[in-house]
Amino acid sequence: MVNDQMVHYIDVILPLAIRDCYTYSIPDGLSMPAPGTRVIVPLMKKEVRGIVLREHTEPVDASFAAKIKPISSVSDTAPVVSREQLALWQWMSAYYMCTLGEVMAAALPAGLDKRLLDPPKRRRTHIAPYTGPVEPMHPLTAAQQKSADEIERFWTSGKQIVLLHGVTSSGKTDIYIHLIEKQIAAGKNVLYLVPEIALTTQLTSRLQRIFGDKLTVYHSRFTDAEREELYHSSAREEPHVVIGARSAIFLPIPNMGLVIVDEEHEPSYKQSEPDPRYHARAAAIVLAQEHHASVLLGTATPSMESYFLAQKGVYGLVSLTERYGGVEMPDIHLIDLRQQYNRKEMYGHFSDPLVARMREVLTDGKQVILFQNRRGYAPQVQCTSCGEPPRCVQCDVPMTWHKRENELRCHYCGYHMPVPAVCPTCGGELKAIGFGTERIEDEIQTLFPEARVLRMDLDTTRNRSAYQDIINAFANHECDILVGTQMVTKGLHFDDVRLVAVLNADPLFNQPDFRAYERAYQMLEQVAGRAGRKGAKGEVIIQSFEPRNVVLGMVQNHDYEALYNHQIAERKLFNYPPFYRVIRLQLRDHNGVRVHQAVTQLQGYLVKIFGPRVSGVIIPAVEKIQAYTIRELTLRIEQGANMSEAKRRLKEAIDQVWSIPSVKNVKIVIDVDPQ
Repeated sequence: MVNDQMVHYIDVILPLAIRDCYTYSIPDGLSMPAPGTRVIVPLMKKEVRGIVLREHTEPVDASFAAKIKPISSVSDTAPVVSREQLALWQWMSAYYMCTLGEVMAAALPAGLDKRLLDPPKRRRTHIAPYTGPVEPMHPLTAAQQKSADEIERFWTSGKQIVLLHGVTSSGKTDIYIHLIEKQIAAGKNVLYLVPEIALTTQLTSRLQRIFGDKLTVYHSRFTDAEREELYHSSAREEPHVVIGARSAIFLPIPNMGLVIVDEEHEPSYKQSEPDPRYHARAAAIVLAQEHHASVLLGTATPSMESYFLAQKGVYGLVSLTERYGGVEMPDIHLIDLRQQYNRKEMYGHFSDPLVARMREVLTDGKQVILFQNRRGYAPQVQCTSCGEPPRCVQCDVPMTWHKRENELRCHYCGYHMPVPAVCPTCGGELKAIGFGTERIEDEIQTLFPEARVLRMDLDTTRNRSAYQDIINAFANHECDILVGTQMVTKGLHFDDVRLVAVLNADPLFNQPDFRAYERAYQMLEQVAGRAGRKGAKGEVIIQSFEPRNVVLGMVQNHDYEALYNHQIAERKLFNYPPFYRVIRLQLRDHNGVRVHQAVTQLQGYLVKIFGPRVSGVIIPAVEKIQAYTIRELTLRIEQGANMSEAKRRLKEAIDQVWSIPSVKNVKIVIDVDPQ
């Protein structure tokens, strides 16, 4: 109840890109809504739904009080966003330099901020209910038990975050399951993050057989109604485990005891578009701190940043160096493509040794995985006369040829067109340049006409059940060869895969990115880990025009330590993470002149503040996307510097640019810790 001396306030987060919360008063007759509760508030001439961030009662002068509007109504009898979630939102807004409204829009399922809803009845139509464990856990091997014990010792000694560095097929998931069971037995809840939906398919089935209806699955492929139901379901008090991709970080899970970040190195944990451009691994650690929960980061190929912190003792480090069942690490053979082409020992994009080995494996009734990290038939078609490829009308990129649909497609904006009969520029003949998964699929059918082939890439998995259908078919031996992009590298387990082949490794490490060698090693080691996971030793064939590249030697020897030592020295020399924090600024506008003017002004302001920490103006490899011309700047701040002050001054510089009338509408995107 409002009295004459005091005004009761609430600060409300609105789902808008505005910097501050709006303050409202509580009218007579309404109780003070708790933080995390939805309220209806007036804004301009509309009413919108927001989330209460905080409540406070303090004296104000009459002129200020007169400007504050009362809320219209309260939507909930209890908060729909937990205290810990609100704390995460605030951290995310400050760290990633976005608004609380943008975080709110990302965090709440569509509809939760638009409709008056009571928590729905728990239908759980997406998961068949079992009551308690329906299958016993696998007993841990001696090596796994030793690792589990070491992890728990770190936690009990006060090390909240532990990095589990376990080689591929070492049984990290078995360790996770045993640790989850202990948390549930203690009455705690668990959040289990995986980088992509593809990883949830096999894992979900496995976890469901053990945890039954204590398992909740959450990711973006569910409908809005299902995500809303799951959001409410995750808030239940009875002990359970939630598995999901990065958006699961926003669920209001109470009483959390453990957060697992599986494949912690994966760049898929980073949200690239739109704001908030958060990294789920970092957010998971902050969320766990709010819950006083333990954190387990697991991977066979740690990120440089995580391994650096483990080496410094900030994180606990546990190593698991032997594969489950005593299976040996696969043998890795490097094939020199230059030599093969010179000898005319190539069948399309398959070298003679690869074809011979595939034939042997298939004859033995075993399976093959082929990795090519480009989808479509060919990355581009090119004129044999003028050399020009047909380009996207909105983006500065050649279009990819998709043969099945006889289309050229832009993989940046989705624009597509029929394949022209002749070059649009000069009328010359067009030919395919390069190759993607679709072309590889065609070549296999020529080389091995009896083989059953499946392809797993973005084009074949658009259907909601497509991931599961492909994985089930391959696991059930309904196909012999699986062709795919990086989807096939991610934690999948197939008993009878004896051979994995990388058809061209060179694009992985020939990238203008300081993370190129790290990413190449991670992807190659992960895809190699799909071979020989049960029974006989597996084999990996990597084709390359640069077989003596240092990264390939490290992959061949499964030598992560060599990669780490090589890369950490280079990062220190050139002022890159983990020794410096990076903020990337991307400026976009339909008018190239405006973008140039804005980026020049911003670069000048920043140099006055930060000096040599600011890069020159960067023209990205793709400088036009969706009709927007793009320019970039990077800001590198040394570890130990006051990042809050640096971000404050960066915002001031951006505001200065936006105060210039001619460039005030240029979009400036801030990406903290870009991947």
